[in-house]
Amino acid sequence: MPINKSHTGNISVEDAIAQRRSERNFLDRSLTKDQFFMILWAAQGITGDGKRAAPSAGATYPLEIYALAGKVEGLDAGVYRYIPENHSLSKHVSGDKRKELAAASLNQNFIADAPLVIVIAAQYQRTTKRYGERGIRYVHIEVGHVGQNIYLQAESLGLGTVVVGAFYDEEVARVLNFPDAHEPLYVMPIGYVR
Repeated sequence: MPINKSHTGNISVEDAIAQRRSERNFLDRSLTKDQFFMILWAAQGITGDGKRAAPSAGATYPLEIYALAGKVEGLDAGVYRYIPENHSLSKHVSGDKRKELAAASLNQNFIADAPLVIVIAAQYQRTTKRYGERGIRYVHIEVGHVGQNIYLQAESLGLGTVVVGAFYDEEVARVLNFPDAHEPLYVMPIGYVR
């Protein structure tokens, strides 16, 4: 599924940094496809010369972006995997999994209220095969860059988000039907702030 390549926000990066806050209360309002796609691009989109929006140690790109679309205009509810190489989506799981994800995240029910939830997973071996155990640190640094990009893009679109790290890894992986090598690192619900 091709994605709209527009990625221009409404405010400066300085304003986005100054205004960014962690938000947990979301309106029952759908996101547009453009908003959805801009968030995915900010997370791992290609910016030129094969590079992505967030830096990666040795360009090993160990992160996978999964999007739980609950209320995104023009998209069926489900779990989608972002494919940066051609800025597209692959449907991974059908159906709305936000309530199950919230339960797997220590019953943080605001996750189920958000119209969109981004889950960032790692394939550590992409980086550790080059850098050994030190690669684990590099993966964790990279997920921080991606999380901040999502925060700032959400802010520029008039949306809010929060990084959730409190969850049962195995349950999140089960709910999202992750391949064995994918390990969840961040859960980021996104929506209009109440």
